[in-house]
Amino acid sequence: MLDGVLLLWAVLTLGAVVFVVWDQATRTPVVGVMKPAWVLVVLYTGPIGLFIYLLACREPIRGTHDEFIAARWKQAVGSLIHCLAGDATGIIVSAAIVYHFGLPNGTDLVIEYLSAFAVGLFVFQAMFMKSMFGGYWPAVRKTFFAETVSMNMVMFGMIPAMAIMMHLVPGGADPWRPEFWGIMSAAATLGGATAYPINSWLVRKGFKHGMMTARAEASSGGMMAGGAGHGGMRHAGAPPEPSWPAVFGVSLGTFAAMLAAVAAASFFVPIRF
Repeated sequence: MLDGVLLLWAVLTLGAVVFVVWDQATRTPVVGVMKPAWVLVVLYTGPIGLFIYLLACREPIRGTHDEFIAARWKQAVGSLIHCLAGDATGIIVSAAIVYHFGLPNGTDLVIEYLSAFAVGLFVFQAMFMKSMFGGYWPAVRKTFFAETVSMNMVMFGMIPAMAIMMHLVPGGADPWRPEFWGIMSAAATLGGATAYPINSWLVRKGFKHGMMTARAEASSGGMMAGGAGHGGMRHAGAPPEPSWPAVFGVSLGTFAAMLAAVAAASFFVPIRF
């Protein structure tokens, strides 16, 4: 029965990915990095990701994308998608690789965390946002806090889900088996849910951009990035930098939450290093 469920999920996921790619190419003006981010998130979360895309991003009437994404919760979804795409990619790729080395599961989780951080920060944050911050390394420095706390809360959901399900499901850690991809889909979905609140806070405080629109400007004749922020106002330039007390307190809280998730998972599955 599990094989049938996984096959159905794979078919639905493929259809969801094809629809998102088609929709972005023909209708909804999704900007820059959000295009591959949405595709990756829908690839990892299947019909659930498609449902969120339809609810939060796809404009119901052509030319209304700015107004449609102006609600703060949709801005938070945009921030979350941007983070989850990079983090989940790093985790899934590294999990598929480290399986072949036969390392203890705790060591696997550390490598997967570092891989998620590297892909999330150095690719999806810095590389795709360097123009906003005036260069690649300034983008790394100025997005470090937001990426760290957001990724910690993604891992808060993904770590226990991966550790427990891979322990309970035969073949769940083998990337050549469909069970692996089913577990990763469930873990990524849970990680997105647990990371939404911190992304909502980051957008509300102005520390992260949310959803944006790529639209043709009649005055310039080109494509220009715009986005809605608080109450539908556009972000102007790079986000402000948080205070050091906020950086310390929020970072400490998210690391504590992630470690608590690892401790909770250890009651169900031995975690060894």
